[in-house]
Amino acid sequence: MGSPQVSPAHDVSKRRASEEVQKEAKTLSASSYPWLITMDICKIYENASKCSVNTMECFMVLSTQTQKISIATLCGLFGTLCIFENSLVLYLIFSSPRTRRKPSYLFISSLALADILASIIFVCSFVNFHVFNETNFSKEMFLLQLGGVNTSFSASLSSLLLTALDRYISISQPSKYKLLMTRKRAWIALGVLWVTCATIASLPLLGWNCCMLDSTCSELFPFVDNNYLSSWICFVMVLLGCIIYAYAHVLWRAHQHVAYMEKHQAQAGKQNTRMRMDVMLAKTLVMVLTVLVLCWSPVLVLMIYSIFARLSNHLRKVFAFCSTLCLLNSMVNPIIYALRSKELYSSLRMVLSRFRRQLKASEESPEAESTRKSSVIETVCEDMRVT
Repeated sequence: MGSPQVSPAHDVSKRRASEEVQKEAKTLSASSYPWLITMDICKIYENASKCSVNTMECFMVLSTQTQKISIATLCGLFGTLCIFENSLVLYLIFSSPRTRRKPSYLFISSLALADILASIIFVCSFVNFHVFNETNFSKEMFLLQLGGVNTSFSASLSSLLLTALDRYISISQPSKYKLLMTRKRAWIALGVLWVTCATIASLPLLGWNCCMLDSTCSELFPFVDNNYLSSWICFVMVLLGCIIYAYAHVLWRAHQHVAYMEKHQAQAGKQNTRMRMDVMLAKTLVMVLTVLVLCWSPVLVLMIYSIFARLSNHLRKVFAFCSTLCLLNSMVNPIIYALRSKELYSSLRMVLSRFRRQLKASEESPEAESTRKSSVIETVCEDMRVT
């Protein structure tokens, strides 16, 4: 006997019924369990094409409105304060002829500039991606935004390294400091710093990504090769290691300076004044380093863990929230400068006092004008009475 024939109409109705069931199940899952849809989409894209723009939906781990509002609030608050505070630091440094000539404050201004760029690029791209779930851009545009974030944060760390080396030279070789650390050498160092950071951050855009190499992609960043992420982590760890080594030496020499000053209290002069300034600035930068390590440690730990193990959806959400700690670090740095640096603090007081005088003058000017007009009127009336 031949096999039973199935009519085309029956085939079409069966396919429609199956599509309706799948659509209903998808709607139910999306309303009740949104993470199920994300997992299904990620499985489909993982089997189909890991370099499709749609794969970015797998990295949008914030599933509830509360999480999105929290991230948007943190980014908005930290980003706004970071831009305002670091802009104020740049103004205080370059408005004073004394501070803008010192290499130490050139490095601090580079740190402030990097923090401003990091806050602008990071907040815009991070909120746009995780809160508004925008995917209407190409792979190249995403890698360009990621490169901007990496450049600014790497430049921030590298500026801290230059500042640490500046303090290292100032304390280890105080007599040769002005010869070794000139403004020209400081500008050259800053130029090399920014070019190096921009080059390293641009490597994924230039071809070192899992799409071009057909390699293993990162679980934290779309299109990023795991080997590149490992190399970037090593680069950051080397920077942190060099900073910690420099500050360990700075603290040791600062302790020796304090002991020296205690034994030679009778000797007053520029040498003791300079040593006190070095010790104060060294303590300030150690505070900056401590905040840096506390804010960056969770992010780096999760990055390292993602290379060797598969991350759960919960850990990826934790990584998204821990990323905002980098903004917190950029926001805290200027506060530490204002509290610890006497020169910047005195410049800030001068700016505030000037602003108060201008505000007071603007408030008093209408009263003075009305007083002048009333006195003129009284004088005219008296002249009329006399006549």
